[in-house]
Amino acid sequence: MSKKNKKHTLLRLLKYITKRFKKQLLVIILAIIISSICHVYGQLFLQVLIDDYITPLIGNPNPIYTSLFKAIGFMALVYLIGVFTTWLYSRLTVNVSQGVLKQIRDDMFKHMETLPIRYFDDNNHGDIMSYYINDTDALREMISISIPNCASNAVLILASFISMLTLNGYLTLMIIFGVSIMLIIARYIGKKSATYFIARQKTVAKVNAYIEEMIDGQKVIQVFTHENEAKMNFDKLNEELFENTKNANIYANIIMPVMGNVGYLVYVVIAILGGILAIKTTTLSVGAIASFLLLTRGFTMHINQLSQQYNSIALALAGATRIFKLIDEESEKNDGEVTLVNALYTEDLKLKESKDYTGIWAWKKKNNELVELKGDIRFNAVDFSYVNGKKVLNDISLYAHPGQKIAFVGATGAGKTTIANLINRFYDINEGTILYDGINIKDINKNDLRRSLGMVLQDVNLFTGTIMDNLRYGNSNASDSECIAAAKLANASQFIEKLPNGYNTIITDNGDNLSQGQRQLLAIARCAVSNPPVMILDEATSSIDTKTEKDVQEGMDKLMKGRTVFVIAHRLSTIRNSEAIIVLENGKIIERGNHDDLIKLKGKYYELYTGAFELE
Repeated sequence: MSKKNKKHTLLRLLKYITKRFKKQLLVIILAIIISSICHVYGQLFLQVLIDDYITPLIGNPNPIYTSLFKAIGFMALVYLIGVFTTWLYSRLTVNVSQGVLKQIRDDMFKHMETLPIRYFDDNNHGDIMSYYINDTDALREMISISIPNCASNAVLILASFISMLTLNGYLTLMIIFGVSIMLIIARYIGKKSATYFIARQKTVAKVNAYIEEMIDGQKVIQVFTHENEAKMNFDKLNEELFENTKNANIYANIIMPVMGNVGYLVYVVIAILGGILAIKTTTLSVGAIASFLLLTRGFTMHINQLSQQYNSIALALAGATRIFKLIDEESEKNDGEVTLVNALYTEDLKLKESKDYTGIWAWKKKNNELVELKGDIRFNAVDFSYVNGKKVLNDISLYAHPGQKIAFVGATGAGKTTIANLINRFYDINEGTILYDGINIKDINKNDLRRSLGMVLQDVNLFTGTIMDNLRYGNSNASDSECIAAAKLANASQFIEKLPNGYNTIITDNGDNLSQGQRQLLAIARCAVSNPPVMILDEATSSIDTKTEKDVQEGMDKLMKGRTVFVIAHRLSTIRNSEAIIVLENGKIIERGNHDDLIKLKGKYYELYTGAFELE
C-alpha cells in the first residue's frame, strides 16, 4: 500500500469522523491536551516539591509541614483533573468509534444493495462478509484505541520535550540521540510487522470465504466423500494464515521489549550524566534531576507506545481501503425514465393515472404519455456475453404476446436462464433490443421494470422470520388474507396449516427447517402475493414430487391466467400447454412452435419428448 494511498484513505476516514462528530471530537482533543498537560505538569512539579518544600525541611529542628501539605493537595487536584479528562475523552471516543463504524456499515450495506448482480458473480461472498467483520473490527481498534493513544502520546512527547529543555538542554540533546536510535529500530520492525499483518488480513478473508463455501456444500462433500480433499485445501489456507499471523506477531511482540530496553539504557545514561552534573555543577538541583529522570522515563515510554500503534493503524488502513473499494464500486445504472403507475380508463376510454390500485398498470413516459402494461415482450437480434468474446446468446429474436405462456427448452448452458435475466435487466445486452409493450427496457426505470415481473427460481432464498413475513416479501402492503389466498392458490397452505404455528412458524437458515419442495411452494406463493403482470418461472417445480407437481400446476395455471409467462423447465410435461415452445442450443433458437407442431416436426424437441435425446 503506497504512502499516497495511505494518506488518501486516512483523510477519507477522518472525514467520516469529523462529518458527524465534530463537537465531540473537539471535546476529545481538548480533554487529551488537558490530561497530557496535567500529567507532564505533575512530573515537572516534582522539582518544586523537592527543592522548595522538602529540602528546606531537612535538618530544620522545627519543621512546619503546612506548605508541603498544600503543595501535595494542589498536585492531587491537578492529577484529579487529569484523571477526569482521561475518563472523558475515553468515554467520548467509544461513542465516536462506534458511531463511525455504524455509519460505515450503513454506507457499505446501502451501497451494496445498489450494485449489479455481476459484482456478486465476480466476488466471493465470504470475502465480502469479511469487510463487515474483520475490516470493520480493525477500524474499531484504530479509532477507539490507536488514534486516541497516538494523539495523547504525541501531546505528551511534545510537552515532555519542552519541559526537559527548560530543565537542561545538554541532557535533552542526549535523549534526542537515544530516541533517534529507538525510532530507527521501530521503523524497521514496524514495516516488517505491518506487511505481515496486512497479508494476514487478506488470508483471513480467504479462510472465511472457503469455510462459507464448505458449509454451503457440506452435503455434496459428504456425498462424494471429498472430506480429505476439503481438509487438505483448508490446511493450505490455514497454514498460510498461521505463517502470516506468526510472523506478524513475532515482529509486533519484539518491538516493545527492544524499545523498552533501549529506553532503559537511555534512562541509565541520563541518570549517570545528571548525577555528575548535579555533583560537579550548580546547573542542576536534586529536584531538577528527579523531574528530568521522570520526564525521561515518560518520554521514552510514550515514544514506545506510539510506535506500537503502527501495526494497528497499518492494518486498519488496509481494511479501510478494502471497505472504500466496495463503497466506490460503480452502482447499477438505473437511468430509465419510464415508470410504472396505477391507471384506469375514463368514460371516453382514455387511459388516466390513478393514485389507488385499480388492477390496471401503465407505463408512464417522460412526456406523461401512458401505455397500458399488457406484457408484450420482444427480443430483436439480441447478442449477449458474460465475458467479452464468448457469446452466450447469438442473434436471439422472439416474441411473447400478452397472456401467452412461452416455454424455453434446451441443454444446460443453452441460454434459457440468461434470457430470463436479461428481461429483468440483471445484465445489459451487447447488441439488439428488448421491447416491453413497445418500449425499450433500457428506457424503463429498473425498479419499476422488476415490479412488473414475478420470478420463481430453482434455488429458493427464504429469509429469517415467519412464513407470513416471507410471503409478504412479495408485497409489503399485502394483508394476511391476501397472503393466505396466495398460499392456497399455490397449494402451499396444505403444509403450512399443519405446522405447529401455521403461518407464524419461524423460518431460519434459509428455510432449513422445511423440505426443498415446501420451500419451492413458498417461493411460488410469494410470487403470487406480488401479483405481477409478467411471470418468469425458472425450474419452478424442479424440487417438487410428481404428486405435488400436479396440484401445483393447477394452482400455477390459475396464477398464470391472463399473464405473460416465461417458463424454463426440464420436465416437458409442465410445458405441453404452452402457446409457444422455444428450443435453444448453444445460444441460438433452433425450433419454435406449440407442442403438437414440434412433435410433427420431429426435430430436437421430438427427440427430447420421446426420450431419444436427454437434456444434460
